[in-house]
Amino acid sequence: MSSRKRVSGKALPTAKRSGIGTDQGALLRRALEWIITDSMFADCKQHGNSSWKGSSMIILVVLTAWMPSPQLTESFTKATDLSKRLFGVLAVKTYQGMMRALVTYGSNLLSIVCNRLQALMQEVSPENFRIGGWVPLAVDGSRFTTPRSQSNEMAFSAKHYGRGTHAKSRRKWRNKSRRSKRVTPIKPQIWLTLIWHMGLKLSWCWKKGASTSSERHHFMEMLHSMKFPAKTLFCGDAGFVGYELWSTVIEQKHSFLMRVGGNVRLLKKLATVRQCDGIVFLWPDKVAQKKQPPLVLRLIQITTTAGTMYLVTNVLEERRLSVHAIGKLYPLRWGIELQFRSAKQTFGLGNLRSRNADHAMVELDWSLVALTMIQLLAIREQIQIDIPPERSSVSEAIKAIRSAIEGWRETESSTGSFRTRLRRAIKDEYHRTSSKRARYQPKNNTKPSASKPILVNANAKQRAWYQAFLKAA
Repeated sequence: MSSRKRVSGKALPTAKRSGIGTDQGALLRRALEWIITDSMFADCKQHGNSSWKGSSMIILVVLTAWMPSPQLTESFTKATDLSKRLFGVLAVKTYQGMMRALVTYGSNLLSIVCNRLQALMQEVSPENFRIGGWVPLAVDGSRFTTPRSQSNEMAFSAKHYGRGTHAKSRRKWRNKSRRSKRVTPIKPQIWLTLIWHMGLKLSWCWKKGASTSSERHHFMEMLHSMKFPAKTLFCGDAGFVGYELWSTVIEQKHSFLMRVGGNVRLLKKLATVRQCDGIVFLWPDKVAQKKQPPLVLRLIQITTTAGTMYLVTNVLEERRLSVHAIGKLYPLRWGIELQFRSAKQTFGLGNLRSRNADHAMVELDWSLVALTMIQLLAIREQIQIDIPPERSSVSEAIKAIRSAIEGWRETESSTGSFRTRLRRAIKDEYHRTSSKRARYQPKNNTKPSASKPILVNANAKQRAWYQAFLKAA
């Protein structure tokens, strides 16, 4: 019986078994074949002069991102050698050729791969894909630093980067009396808005832009351009607020659970009919004057060890989303912050290496895909031995992948096989007895917090606007 694992669609071309490692290389090849298949790219059109296949190109890109080399060209060289030995094919021969192909066809290829990863998430662990009937997706944003090249500065920095009224003062001493430290201008950065699955701890999709981009606008664009499963519940912090954003989520027939603070003004007693406890309205005066409908929301107050939180949702029925369920569900949103830390520090994306703006975008995109594939492969193995996704360790999974890459010629052993290392890539079950707070803290250390939202009773003018709106409707 052949050692190759059949997957949906046509299997990828591979080298003869004698040309690759008998076990570690074969297991690594099967893992990639499980995710990337030829059938995925059946409808992907490319220029007639292009001879590479979509599956071969993605395999080469992912292997390049998995390599631990500090230089991109060195990672590509090692990836080409491994691709030829494991699969017997090579999509392109040069690093520049790969980057040009990804700049031209990358958006289409990325959409295909992300759809495949999302489908596999539900297949690997249906019980963690939905929590209480909902598909919980957290949304947040962060910046990724790029080299200070002219191309990156033109694409990612602020419009008047280095030429503003305060640019000269940044080059002077920050503190003339102490002469302690110079303040250097911020490097050009890419803003990434990430949507992350809270049950499986995996990246779902994302959108990129310049460092001055708005995460709320990114989120709204993704709501319009991407498809999400039925009964999706988006969870965000106090930055994802506003009538336009929340109405967009409702128009797309999804639900949200957002934290609110003093930056949100909610109305009570807008309608004269009997209302349930916690029902409030978001209806800014500018929106009311345009005769747009108010948003009917439910305000929930939750007390945790970190303090009191105020959350709003468009799920008005308690039976569909209870306060008890919210108390367990919303704290899972914090995992997206750990995902950013894993991407930047553990996987090494804190400082991107491409000096060309288009290449930097490509590097970030496919590095996130490669990291998601590592996490998915680890969760797939751990689910089989009843280890939940929250116990999966990103750093150990990365070590397992890179160990298999380095020792692809080695035979499988009971203690050091590729699959065994993935199953053991879990977090330690220890309980911290001391505080994680650093011994030395800055003097002006202010903790971010969200105050109580502004709750006011609707006035006579607002109630009149509401009655006029009902008559017009």
